[in-house]
Amino acid sequence: MLREIVLDTETTGTDHAKGDRVIEIGCVELLNHIPTGRSYHVYINPECPVSPGAFAVHGLSDEFLADKPVFAAVADEFAAFIADARLVIHNAAFDIGFLNAEFARTGHPLFDLADVVDTLIMARRKHPGAANNLDALCARYGIDNSRRTKHGALLDAEILAEVYIELIGGRQVGFDLALQPASRSRAAALSQAAREAKPRTLISRLTDDERAAHEAFIQSLGPNALWREYLGETTPDVS
Repeated sequence: MLREIVLDTETTGTDHAKGDRVIEIGCVELLNHIPTGRSYHVYINPECPVSPGAFAVHGLSDEFLADKPVFAAVADEFAAFIADARLVIHNAAFDIGFLNAEFARTGHPLFDLADVVDTLIMARRKHPGAANNLDALCARYGIDNSRRTKHGALLDAEILAEVYIELIGGRQVGFDLALQPASRSRAAALSQAAREAKPRTLISRLTDDERAAHEAFIQSLGPNALWREYLGETTPDVS
């Protein structure tokens, strides 16, 4: 069973190395690429001001965050929710950089970026030269993102889960998952054999007598038979 967590964060700014902090985390659980309905969402008091640029993006103010728990208070439950799952993130280096900075403060194990699925990298490989931000991908795959007037971690994670499923093949993935490895190999071999097979000329098994009888039957139907009309062989009635 493949368990994945589609994750997004919002932050006070763009540079954790300069003291910017995580202020919102949103997670959506997938099992074998299918949403389970389980999610994790929390707002966090960053203990520092939200920059004007970041506020313009997500709309989370210092006043709104003032009574929210600090990261250390939610670190254990967050770590427990994502435990043993593969993370799926859009522009993963950004979110992982911030989360690792937070976990370094609390003493939790850090993420290895190499273990994270980055949907931005996937999208750039699949659609080189095209816009691959979340809104552009929603437009490309016909995903409704009309609720996304501001960035929000949980909403963006939900939308990203839909985008991710499209990036890996959409509904066809379900059929692949239903096959065991041996079955996939057999299916691939049969498909290859079908592509390489040469067409064979079919040998008629009718005798000369049977052909003659069939022709006589056709002639007996007359020139205006429905059978001839179906084949477009009737002569127009001009009487």
